[in-house]
Amino acid sequence: MSMLDRVLAALPALPPAERRVAKLVLADARSFASLPIGELAERSQVSKPTVVRFCRSVGYDGLADFKLKLAGVVNEGVPFMHRAVDENDKAGDIIVKVIDNAVSALLKYRNDAAGHAFGRAIEALASACRKGRRIEFYGVGNSGIVAQDAQHKFFRLGVAASAVSDGHVQLMSATMLQPGDCAVIVSNSGRSRDLLDAAEIARCKGATTIVITASGSPLAHASNGVQHVLLAADHPEDHDRYSPMVSRLLHLVIIDILTTGVALLLGAELRPMLAEIKRNLRSKRYA
Repeated sequence: MSMLDRVLAALPALPPAERRVAKLVLADARSFASLPIGELAERSQVSKPTVVRFCRSVGYDGLADFKLKLAGVVNEGVPFMHRAVDENDKAGDIIVKVIDNAVSALLKYRNDAAGHAFGRAIEALASACRKGRRIEFYGVGNSGIVAQDAQHKFFRLGVAASAVSDGHVQLMSATMLQPGDCAVIVSNSGRSRDLLDAAEIARCKGATTIVITASGSPLAHASNGVQHVLLAADHPEDHDRYSPMVSRLLHLVIIDILTTGVALLLGAELRPMLAEIKRNLRSKRYA
């Protein structure tokens, strides 16, 4: 168990005052390791002795011992932990938390991503590209923006893909799919009725459905069978947040992985066209 895991596990058993100190550690471990005891007590709204008692309660000799070991943990890398932004945070705190949240989520995903699932998805997309089959990207809200980015990336590969964010058009699009086509469905919550309906229709039509969503969501549970691929994108961010930045970054990275994989499989077929595109784009730049 890591140091931060130990603090988290001890949280329910701590007295209320010490619990506030623990929450400060979990919210911003890097700052806790460097701040003086007076500021730690002020931020936690406890006394200085309470800060020391907390350190002993979780198994350390005192504040100095706790901060020394915590600094070592922080310096090893960004902890795999989501740190919520607080209304009292200063600009510097917001910068650190937002970036750390993004970096930690990406590193965790790197370790957790299922290579076999990505391999299946890349093969299906590359096959659709070679055979001139349809590739449709479905998403609503923030996920609709990711779908547009995916369409743009595949367009640059010379693939006539489409991005659809309107629920009615998604149903019409899914109805026209056939075996060999691909429907890539992006959803943070995995609970959108429009996307669930579109996924079911695409499945019934025999198309390959590639679903980018949380592993425990209804959309994920609907993704089973030979022609269905789940690319689980799990993260600690609440899908009800007004601005779900971490999930969007994860989804964009997944799209980048798929695009890169398809480009590598197509290989020599793409190089002449990509070179010509670059030559033509030079005329649009001033220098």
